Amino acid sequence: MTAIEILKKYWGHDSFRPLQQEIISSVLNGNDTLALLPTGGGKSVCFQVPALLKEGICIVISPLVALMKDQVENLKQKGINAVAIYGGMGKREIDILLDNCIYGNIKFLYLSPERLLSELVRKRISYMNVNLIAIDEAHCISQWGYDFRPPYLRIAELRAIHPEVTVLALTATATPRVREDIIERLEFKEAKVFVKSFARKNLGYVVFNLEDKYKKLLDVIKNVPGTGLVYVRNRRETAEVASFLSRNRITADYYHAGLDKDTRFKKQEDWKSNKMRVMVATNAFGMGIDKADVRFVIHLDLPESLEAYYQEAGRAGRDEKKAYAVLLTNEADRTMLKARYADSFPTIDEIKRVYHFLGSFFQIAYGAGEGLTLNFDLASFCKRSGIAVAKTMIALKFLERDGYISVSDAAYVPSRLMFAVSHEDVYRFQIENPGYDLFIKTIQRSYGGAFDQYVKINENDLANRLKFSYNQVVAYLHKLQEHEIVSYLPQTDQPQLQFLVPRVDHMHLDIDIKHIKLRHHVLEEQISAVIAYTQKEYCRSLQLQHYFGEQVTTKCGVCDVCIAERKNKDINEINDEIDFEIIQLLQKGSYTLPDLMQELIAGNEHSRLERIRELMDAGKIKSDGKKYYL
Repeated sequence: MTAIEILKKYWGHDSFRPLQQEIISSVLNGNDTLALLPTGGGKSVCFQVPALLKEGICIVISPLVALMKDQVENLKQKGINAVAIYGGMGKREIDILLDNCIYGNIKFLYLSPERLLSELVRKRISYMNVNLIAIDEAHCISQWGYDFRPPYLRIAELRAIHPEVTVLALTATATPRVREDIIERLEFKEAKVFVKSFARKNLGYVVFNLEDKYKKLLDVIKNVPGTGLVYVRNRRETAEVASFLSRNRITADYYHAGLDKDTRFKKQEDWKSNKMRVMVATNAFGMGIDKADVRFVIHLDLPESLEAYYQEAGRAGRDEKKAYAVLLTNEADRTMLKARYADSFPTIDEIKRVYHFLGSFFQIAYGAGEGLTLNFDLASFCKRSGIAVAKTMIALKFLERDGYISVSDAAYVPSRLMFAVSHEDVYRFQIENPGYDLFIKTIQRSYGGAFDQYVKINENDLANRLKFSYNQVVAYLHKLQEHEIVSYLPQTDQPQLQFLVPRVDHMHLDIDIKHIKLRHHVLEEQISAVIAYTQKEYCRSLQLQHYFGEQVTTKCGVCDVCIAERKNKDINEINDEIDFEIIQLLQKGSYTLPDLMQELIAGNEHSRLERIRELMDAGKIKSDGKKYYL
């Protein structure tokens, strides 16, 4: 089959989007390739199509667990075998999935970068027939990038395992310096680079510098029909702004990562199906949400970087119809942004405090804890440690970079179960323990395949079938696990923290000071770029294109700056016409003000009076108090 036939068979499209075919051809020709495609530009097709054309399995590295799970489900719905391994999964469960990748017919293995730290994973990958290595969100590998993820630095180790396998790196946002860093750190051989223009012709970028942001928020939403997103800085604001919009008769809801899974899903679906017009959210919302008809994205607070802003604003107008990206700000916001990041950057002593409090928090002795993986509640940790959340998050990244810990993103992982013994042993246990007989039979009837691999289970569903309480079901599952009949992995939606080396004492904790200074410098540059974007009066789209290294001069014509320039040009042309008419009339003789005003054709009454005053002030016409003359 050809690439276009694969696209038609599995995606139902007759043609590729811009640059997709060129990227796919580059990969199929064995070239290490870097592809920059904007949000919604179809990055996943660029590795899925060539992987399906070749024998073997494609390994996909992604930091976004929710996106990995979505892509795996989408591939399965198309009849393509895919699996994902991420934080929160048990060792035995991972073991089975990796075996299936070696001996089964799995086409795609999705991994979070933290998983590459595991010797088990790397060893099993060495036995796989790998046809392509795809790295999504590739900017995360660069220390110059806005979203540096230390585990990404280990990706190059895959090249040592499979040195001949082609590598495809994909991202939506990368400055020229970040692109060079990606190519270097992934050890590309004669890299092919494809960059789709950062210009969005249908997207009007607008910045309002004003004090009353709520009033302007209402004005924008009332004047732009259709659904939209409003981004705010913290969870508290999401509820406050949604309530404000609801009081003003706009159907709105709020979303943040602190809500439980079912609530988040319902809110998301209500907005996607247009039952809810406006979603007010933190930046936890939007990644991977496929909604093409978003007409506006409004930022009520300044973003942390132009990379983050471009991605979030780019969720508007993916259907190529007119849409708006609006940023509401003022001088107080700019001052606060500078102060917030100056205050949130941890000192060396604070990084060491975070590390040692982790040991106390999890009750790990010095010299112990290597390889230990635990649920990590960041809010609870910060509350007990007394260290601010922002400082803690940055400190954790430095500790990851220096190889002490690994932290995976929060993601909902459902409960899973697998029988740990054979059919015969389970039957024998039922005979000897009749109190468990109905419970085990219900599991077997409800969830097929549990003797071969872990299967997703729903404790509430089991409770309804058995007429038990939820707690009774959980208790039965734990008892069966104690009897070693099943392996039961309860659901979790918390981040996972792993200790990579035994806990060290204060004297032996070695922090890379040079790297900290680099990251501080990068952060300052990013904040300066955001502030400049809000203050510079030249085409907003050009500002973004230049930031990402695109050397162009053609203005977009649809941002607030371009529209204002066009209006000023129109006004200047009208003023020139009025001036010409006044001089022509006064060359013929003198006129009273009412007569002169009546003779003029161009402009309106206000603009005519303004031009007469301007010409008087400039000494180009005169008046004796009754009439005007040259």
